[in-house]
Amino acid sequence: MRSHDVLIEGYGRIKEVVHAVVEGLSPDELHTRPGDGANSIAWLVWHLTRVQDDHIADASGGDQIWLTQGWADRFALPLPATDTGYGHKPEQVGQVRVESGEMLLGYYDAVHERTLGFLGELKDDSLDRIVDENWDPPVSLGARLVSVLSDDLQHAGQAAYVRGLL
Repeated sequence: MRSHDVLIEGYGRIKEVVHAVVEGLSPDELHTRPGDGANSIAWLVWHLTRVQDDHIADASGGDQIWLTQGWADRFALPLPATDTGYGHKPEQVGQVRVESGEMLLGYYDAVHERTLGFLGELKDDSLDRIVDENWDPPVSLGARLVSVLSDDLQHAGQAAYVRGLL
């Protein structure tokens, strides 16, 4: 198994959890927050998708699907179009509302397919390429991809927990 195969396997697990969490839920259930400062399933899935979209676009030298495929317009959130949810306060979490789980999964699936395409073309030596020099040490592509994978799996697990509370 090559390194990109391992990454593809890992990102595939995010998709399994996201679909299991979102499918069959009403908009009210997607927006339920188990506490005043807690995140909803809608916010968690939107956020993990936005981060993946942003980071894969940057790593591949492309544009975010959120912007190029009209998802920002379809969601019509009262947030800046480039917002990924990073550092959101509870009030901003509450502003992330979706019409349906299908719309949320549509955006997620579009990002997932782009991610798989990018990962499928990776060569092992490309994982050493520096993608962010704002950190010490600078962040390699491999570290960035694992970071997104880890963060997304954590948020997907949090969403699964919230669904269990419903």
